Amino acid sequence: MAVFVFHRSLPPLVLFASGDPVTSIDVSNTADSPEGHSPTNRLAVEKSPYLLQHARNPVDWFPWGDEAFAAASASGKPILLSIGYSTCHWCHVMERESFANASIGDYLREHIVCIKVDREERPDIDKIYMSFVQMTSGTGGWPLNVFLTPDLKPFYGGTYFPPEARHNRPGFRALLERVIELWTTRREDLLGSAAELASKLAELAHQDPDNAFPTGPRELHGGGQSLLSEFDPVHGGFGGAPKFPRPTQPLFLLRYARRFGDAEGVQAVLHTCDRMAAGGVYDHLGGGFARYGVDDAWRVPHFEKMLYDNAQLVSLYLEAYLVSRVETHAAVARDILRYVAREMTLPEGGFCSAEDADSEGREGNFYCWTHAELSALLTPEEFNVATRYFGVTREGNFIDHSHPEPLPGLNVLAIVEPELPETDIPLLESATAKMRKARALRVRPLRDDKVLASWNGMMLGACARAYAVLGDEEFLEMALRNLAFLKRALWEEPSEGRPGTLFHRWREGERDQVQLLDAYSHVLTGTIELYEATLDPEVLRFAVDLAEGLMARFHDPVAGGFWQSSSDTPHLLVRWKEDYDGAEPSGNSVTSLALLRLAAICGRPEWREAAERTLRLFAQKLHQHPQGVPHLLSALDFSLQEPKRVVIVGDPLCGSTRALLNHVHAVHEPNRVVLGNRGPVDPFARTLPENEEFSLAYPCTGDACQPPTRDGAVVRDFLRSVLPS
Repeated sequence: MAVFVFHRSLPPLVLFASGDPVTSIDVSNTADSPEGHSPTNRLAVEKSPYLLQHARNPVDWFPWGDEAFAAASASGKPILLSIGYSTCHWCHVMERESFANASIGDYLREHIVCIKVDREERPDIDKIYMSFVQMTSGTGGWPLNVFLTPDLKPFYGGTYFPPEARHNRPGFRALLERVIELWTTRREDLLGSAAELASKLAELAHQDPDNAFPTGPRELHGGGQSLLSEFDPVHGGFGGAPKFPRPTQPLFLLRYARRFGDAEGVQAVLHTCDRMAAGGVYDHLGGGFARYGVDDAWRVPHFEKMLYDNAQLVSLYLEAYLVSRVETHAAVARDILRYVAREMTLPEGGFCSAEDADSEGREGNFYCWTHAELSALLTPEEFNVATRYFGVTREGNFIDHSHPEPLPGLNVLAIVEPELPETDIPLLESATAKMRKARALRVRPLRDDKVLASWNGMMLGACARAYAVLGDEEFLEMALRNLAFLKRALWEEPSEGRPGTLFHRWREGERDQVQLLDAYSHVLTGTIELYEATLDPEVLRFAVDLAEGLMARFHDPVAGGFWQSSSDTPHLLVRWKEDYDGAEPSGNSVTSLALLRLAAICGRPEWREAAERTLRLFAQKLHQHPQGVPHLLSALDFSLQEPKRVVIVGDPLCGSTRALLNHVHAVHEPNRVVLGNRGPVDPFARTLPENEEFSLAYPCTGDACQPPTRDGAVVRDFLRSVLPS
């Protein structure tokens, strides 16, 4: 096929001819950067671990910003925008092959202005140029490499390019030479194409504000049925390999199943949870999940561990536990959080972003075992039990295709024989203890230790929810320390005439100046979870400040919905309203549900109206492609009726309040809120009379409340009553 500069609907300008279509490159993770390049470039003063990995490249990299744009404008050179992240496997491969190459570095320095961006720090930039590559090629992935005009309009892009042509991909050096040839001889054509493509991007970013409001049950039922049609009844999950957990899908299915009384939906979720937890995507020695499985059975993972995946999976396993009362589901949630506390938490209280897939230059090197290795480590009795339980064989089940000389006989641990005789349990426990101790001596994968407000908000909420459901004080302590850190490191208090400000990234004592909807919405959600777990009025005051800052900076009062970036963010080709719930739920989905919940707690109808207008804006997506917006479907589900409210009056710190909260959080009822009668709660809640000796619970719907009670069974029965569909 031909690889074109222009959008498919525009006249093509051929860059290269090749045999077959270029396929997408999945985001993988991994390897360490090459050593020894000197001197450093401009990236050496950045805080992003991903940018620092490129600081010794011979490429004259700029970070995104005025200096780079001025250099392009003054020189008249095109821009190469290269986007990735620190645990991206193919990003590292392309760095070793091309960006560490002195000849390529010299060519780039002479002809092109080169900009590096960490997509995790700047998802708003990534969204624009990833949308361009997907629009023009039908594929996407990282590393993302896009050629721009000096005014930031894209004219050609792709993902990974090898140094020399192979696998139907043009070689990177040849591609650079072709781009410069066209820039020199046909610049006006490229500039015209870029202008048209920028207009296409603006059209793509536009939503129709005149959609009819979703009818509700029809979209919810259609969304549940769409997901169930993709369900894998053998291995769990939705769709085929590679399999991503996408927790927003099963979490919505639990809502769907409750609303429509569909036992099949519940079983699909529980089976998925069980199969994921038994598979190789789960770390059976250290806790935590890898980002995805490369096969249908979740057996072989891509080994990187992302904070956002694990935060969402805590929430999923907690909800599964409330539905099933199977202790294994609670145990998985605990193990994830203890892994995060042990390996992913900074002394200051912030949560790190990710762990790489590779160590010592090999994918999965930290996690895999050989038959011989275990035979030498364990007693014969322990070895017999452990190899049966974890499915370890001489041949192995994993090949590191990222390395030119894969090690033989590697095994990913998975539970393949779960039903062990009672007499084997002590042997398994002693074997796993030895394996943990031996693994701790290995070189751990790289940890990306930047703190992102968005992902920290997810894990804050997961910790708070785990404390509420399971009662473990250690998780409350994690949540409180994290919230204190976020307020200290990334938050500026509101002042006269100015709402509070939440910044996005912190690392090594320094924060950025970026404000993103995802940061506000996820920290808001986590703060609401912490409030509902504690009824601390100061936590609720912070949630209110966050909501007011979010509304001021991101809400579109004309068309509805929320922009991904604040209005004063410079150098963005288009502003976007993200609506896709992929590995992470979109900012619009998270914001909608958070504002609906907070409006019910605080009695703020303007927040509910903003959420409902967002649902209206994305009505067509809810109706036509519900499986792409499961978290937005959850917000729609919440919006269709007044939520059940349990108002607990009394001192939040007293034992009787804690006891009543335990009953509230013991029931799977996603369309409810719990609030106290102190702080910025609904004025109606503040009118409810207290008892001087003990706290009381008022089960309410709207402003109609049942008689106050101390009886937890009454609270549970109120929450278990079925919603109308």
